[in-house]
Amino acid sequence: MKKLGLATALLLAMTGAQAYQVEVQGQAEYFDDSFNNNNYTGAVQGTYYFKDVDSSKGPLAEAAFLNQASNVSAAYNFGQYTADVKVPALNVSEEVEAQQHSYGVKAETYIPTKFVPVYASASYNHSKTDAKNNFTASNPYGNANVAKLGDGNGDRYALELGAVIAPNFLVAVGYTSVADQFAFDTFNTLSNNSVVSALETGTIGDDQDAITARTKYVGAIDNTNMSIGFEAGLVYGEDTLYQLKSDLYFTPKLSAGVSYTESSFAQTPSTAWGVNVNYFVTPAIAVGANYVNANAENSSRDTQVAGVNAKFRF
Repeated sequence: MKKLGLATALLLAMTGAQAYQVEVQGQAEYFDDSFNNNNYTGAVQGTYYFKDVDSSKGPLAEAAFLNQASNVSAAYNFGQYTADVKVPALNVSEEVEAQQHSYGVKAETYIPTKFVPVYASASYNHSKTDAKNNFTASNPYGNANVAKLGDGNGDRYALELGAVIAPNFLVAVGYTSVADQFAFDTFNTLSNNSVVSALETGTIGDDQDAITARTKYVGAIDNTNMSIGFEAGLVYGEDTLYQLKSDLYFTPKLSAGVSYTESSFAQTPSTAWGVNVNYFVTPAIAVGANYVNANAENSSRDTQVAGVNAKFRF
């Protein structure tokens, strides 16, 4: 009987459940630029919602947002980086290699009030960079690119406060403290892209503190089965970054989106545009793909990223 019950629950989750309380998602990316080569990242995130999320209200991808579902999450991201570093003045050329591990926990809550629902979030992330050879770790030549791949540990904390000022329209402002410039927001990597996440942490820079602001809206298109979503974000640290995103939901299951990110930080790709497509095979299972092209105006480090992702809800 126990086996039959488990099989029945699994079948319901895979074929048509309209409510869920847990979501697990994974992502893998491959990227290449003129400095790095053979680089890839992998990430996984688990989210627990305190109440059942009704996924019948609109686009399946935005069910939690439309339900104003309070939750807690944990995430992990792994990156493998290799690069050919040259120091012409010393006639030195060597391949360097490093691995990066990022861990994060996050909580989001929506609190009803007499006026509007209030939104709050808090997150903590820790990144560890592990150099895989002596050249990378010791950086004997003082090359700036090598230093970025050296050993290191970094923490970052973030708080956000906001409100749902109109149906499905969130406005929030926040504060982020980064103890190390290369401490990444693991959740940003999953929701956007590894290059965009790196651009964001580079924008905050050595100031270690940043002010953030963002808006998000999802709404139905009248007289159709379609919906549209918009997001805008701002990061103000040592430099300034802004991001625009839009998704068109052709049906509750199928969507396609575009994004554009720009930063005044000159040491990484300064602009990035991306496209994505996502499809829910069932209300509980989704697959997707994304592509990002990042342009470095002040260097030759143009970057292209291709990724795939999947979600499972139960």
